[in-house]
Amino acid sequence: MLTILTSILPIFLIIALGLALRKGGIPSTDFWNLNDKLVYWVLMPCLLFTKISLSPLDKSALGLYSMTILGGFLAALVFAVISARLMGYAAPQATSILQGSARHNSFIGLALAANLYGPVGFDIAILATAILVPITNIVMVVMMVGALKQDTATRLPIAILRELGRNPYVISILLAIGANQMIGDRIPVVHEVADILGAGALPITLLAVGANLRVRAMAASALPLMLAIVGKMMVFPVAALCIGILVGLPQDVLQIAVVYSVVPTGASSYTLSKQLGGDAPLMAAIVTLQTLIAAVSIPISLAILLPLIG
Repeated sequence: MLTILTSILPIFLIIALGLALRKGGIPSTDFWNLNDKLVYWVLMPCLLFTKISLSPLDKSALGLYSMTILGGFLAALVFAVISARLMGYAAPQATSILQGSARHNSFIGLALAANLYGPVGFDIAILATAILVPITNIVMVVMMVGALKQDTATRLPIAILRELGRNPYVISILLAIGANQMIGDRIPVVHEVADILGAGALPITLLAVGANLRVRAMAASALPLMLAIVGKMMVFPVAALCIGILVGLPQDVLQIAVVYSVVPTGASSYTLSKQLGGDAPLMAAIVTLQTLIAAVSIPISLAILLPLIG
């Protein structure tokens, strides 16, 4: 438990620093808005490209890993759909519960894996990002457009292609997989540039996570907030753990899968909610509350779940 706490504390101190800096107007609101774009369009794509393109992809282990991660995602998705329907929420609120339950914060997951398991853990965790990012974007767009729009038959393919085509994470992942399979080695100059830019991704992104928290946004109805918390921080990791054990995923890889599964939902949920006509204020409340309580929920969850792996 102490090891988990000491690994998690630096991450949330950096997030808290980002919140404090924004509250204090340091450097400025414009800086944080531009910083988000820098991370989204440059730093994180470079990190994804350099790590995935050089990863030794074991197709057998990768298949089991994908089943584990995607199984947790699917379980959280089903929980969100059923619970929102049982509670009678309208489509905008239901889609916020959906995103709050099934999306993930890659940055916190990667930082956790690196702090707990070192470079090897980081490399395994970044494969989870490669698996989840395209699938998550496709599924969320399909389900949200279906729930929020009437003319889904004509708009759905366009919405999916637009979302994927302008997502730099998806583009960098596809380029990285292509480079991995066709080249399988460092590309002179390209990897050097990507290494330098990617090295700044996590610390800057964690500061941005804190800067983007909106504490006042948490004045939302308690029940949808709680449903999203249960879906993301309980259903997702427990399902991933059970599936990983059932399929015989190696223990070290399963540990990373569980670590990656316990993180809060991602801030991009708010952006997608605004774009597609969801309940953006509720989504902001879910993102903020999950990120704040993650400082407590993650060590407790890992202290309970990791010993079950052996």
